[in-house]
Amino acid sequence: MFIKRGLSLALVSIFLYMLSNSALAASKEAEAAKKKELNNECVGCHINVNPGIVRQFLDSPMSNPPEKVDAVVCTDCHGEDHETADDYKNAEMPTPETCGECHEDQVDQLREGKHNLAWFAMKSQIAWHGQPGSISQEGYRGCSGCHKIGQKGLKGIMQGVTGEIEHDDGEEQENYRYGNVQCDACHTRHTFNKSEAQDPRACSNCHMGFDHPQWEMYMSNKHGVIWDIEGNKNVRGRAPTCQYCHMSEGNHAVKTSWGFLGLRIPTKHNVLALAEQNPSLKEPLEKLAKLLPEGNYIDVDDDPEWVLDRALIFQAAGILDANLQPTERFIEIVVQGKAAHAPDDFNENRVIMKETCNECHSKHFVDVHFKASDEIIKAADHEFAKAIKTVQGLYKDGILRTPPEWKYAPDLLQYYDAKTKVEQELYLILLEYRQRAFQGAFHGSNDYMHWYGWAPLKTAVATILEESRKMRAEHEAKHAK
Repeated sequence: MFIKRGLSLALVSIFLYMLSNSALAASKEAEAAKKKELNNECVGCHINVNPGIVRQFLDSPMSNPPEKVDAVVCTDCHGEDHETADDYKNAEMPTPETCGECHEDQVDQLREGKHNLAWFAMKSQIAWHGQPGSISQEGYRGCSGCHKIGQKGLKGIMQGVTGEIEHDDGEEQENYRYGNVQCDACHTRHTFNKSEAQDPRACSNCHMGFDHPQWEMYMSNKHGVIWDIEGNKNVRGRAPTCQYCHMSEGNHAVKTSWGFLGLRIPTKHNVLALAEQNPSLKEPLEKLAKLLPEGNYIDVDDDPEWVLDRALIFQAAGILDANLQPTERFIEIVVQGKAAHAPDDFNENRVIMKETCNECHSKHFVDVHFKASDEIIKAADHEFAKAIKTVQGLYKDGILRTPPEWKYAPDLLQYYDAKTKVEQELYLILLEYRQRAFQGAFHGSNDYMHWYGWAPLKTAVATILEESRKMRAEHEAKHAK
């Protein structure tokens, strides 16, 4: 009796399970049929309105997925509220979270990386706020055209957030209909091909030109030359691509040790060593040291001279004040915007990059290349600091006066809105010459490193020193009368 009852219960369970699966399958089929019908309606209309994107989508891996993977349809990304030509604004515009429904790991990595901070970093630059709206906002002309890869709505010190960055839950994003998806900066719509995003040319749209010509550097070094000669092989080619080096194993965080500006946070023991050598600065430096991280940077650690050079650069950017103490910009740009790394981040990213290089080059060769490139940053910082100190002296002695709308002077982050020739030269050193010198060094582009970077940097410093002498002579002559 017990065995019969057990068999009966088992059969009932199996039947109910099969019935449940059958109902679930029927529900899925009905949902898929509804989606297909809606998709056909979208295609039927948009083939006449903007046929290009329809063709792109129908040829895309989204529309033609591997076996046993459901196809993505228009409503998966754009919702079902847009039904007529007049209500087009009801169509939802995708965000990374939309993509994250299928690509969760990649979106999580993006959120941890520097590209996600691009919009926040752009807004931290004082010069951006003086640009016309068509450049700075949804026109996406200029800085915002590339920096829209960053997440909108990140709140930092300027919005009263003193700790970790917070998000405004979509408030800023609502002011921008376009440019919120982020992922399409590399996987362009509506094809969204992985192979396209693996091509170095996908990076060239932003990583080129005045302040960061990595594309030109890549194409003029041996890596890019081999890549081009051998037919642009983006996967398993003899030469590495941008993605191979900077997105190891497909990681979408895209982090580097030195970061965009080639800056890193001074460590506690290095600042204290500087204090011992400069008794007049001992009190403010010891106060600053209490706020700084412990540890050492691998390969080329900071010496006192380099710490002082970088402190002057931070001062000229309004990141440290006249007493060498952190300002609100330090919190916004360095801590929240991660424009400069501490030892832990720097060393971790350095090891990952070197391991990537070691796949083709010997350990000794890689060590020599990295250390030599570090020394370029150190040398460039020393020249830059010399020019900054000269301009600071002009302000200190009253030869230059702080513009009423400026909080700091000189202020490197005013960029081309600087008021004098010497400060215009400082801006060019910051964003053009120094950038090209250190980036060219790491990317193995000798001409960019030297003739487009180091050489004009030296010329600009000489110009600043000469102009300073003239300004002092004119000031003395004026006040001697």
